[in-house]
Amino acid sequence: MQSTMMPTAPRRSSAAAAGDFLRYRLGMWLLLLVTTVFAIIVVAPFAWTVSTSMRTPMESFSVPPQWIVLNPDWSNYARVFEEIPFFRQILNSFVVTLAVVVGQLFTASLAGYAFARLEFPGRNLLFWLIMATMMIPLQATIIPVFVIISRMGLANTLWSLIIPALPTAFGTFLMRQYFLGVPKDFEEAAVIDGANQFSVFARVYLPLVTPALAVLAMLVFNGMWNDFFRPLIFINDPLLFTIPLGLNDLKGYMATGSISVVLAGVTMSLIPVVIVYIFGQRYLIEGIMMGGVKG
Repeated sequence: MQSTMMPTAPRRSSAAAAGDFLRYRLGMWLLLLVTTVFAIIVVAPFAWTVSTSMRTPMESFSVPPQWIVLNPDWSNYARVFEEIPFFRQILNSFVVTLAVVVGQLFTASLAGYAFARLEFPGRNLLFWLIMATMMIPLQATIIPVFVIISRMGLANTLWSLIIPALPTAFGTFLMRQYFLGVPKDFEEAAVIDGANQFSVFARVYLPLVTPALAVLAMLVFNGMWNDFFRPLIFINDPLLFTIPLGLNDLKGYMATGSISVVLAGVTMSLIPVVIVYIFGQRYLIEGIMMGGVKG
């Protein structure tokens, strides 16, 4: 009786395995090198900003640049408070930014849920009309918005920065995409249990898209905190300036101000953004990964 034997795969030699391991380690080191180079490119401007804020204006333009400050000049930070109402302008930025963040989360989540889960005539047409507004630059609509704000009596108030920014086409699109990724079985189970449409939205769907809300909140916070164009048009009272306008005042007439004082103000204005990112980076990464998997 002839026995049949299955062919066995040839065993790899130790030299081949060692070569594969060497190529793997080489690839890891190459990836680490490229990542380090890009990290240095990204961090270098911030490091230069912080170091320059602690030098005299004459030292700021030394060639080659001195990255390490041996004798820091902390008076630049004190001069920021002397030249502009820094705390008041920081408070204005917080009020405007937080109000817009909360408002956009509210409007975007409701609109995104409606476009994703509700059936109504003209839904797709209306959605694409909203998306088309993203193609229109802010500069093209700022004059009509200013006229409307002025006739409402809100010019030169913080409301002029908050109210026009509450609707968001991008936020609506983002939330709609996340709501579409949630299985419809959750809605059907909630309706069987007697939940109405708003309860389904608030108690079932909204908790499931928390990462998307975190992503939108951080993007809106960063955008509104650094917004310069709209406050420049709507606000003319220095006590109502947001921090970007206040930092612009530090330049002085014909840009004759101290670059060190300007960068000292920039450094302090970055602190809230850094804090928000530190506490929200986990949700931001989770939301981006969640959206990437669903896409």
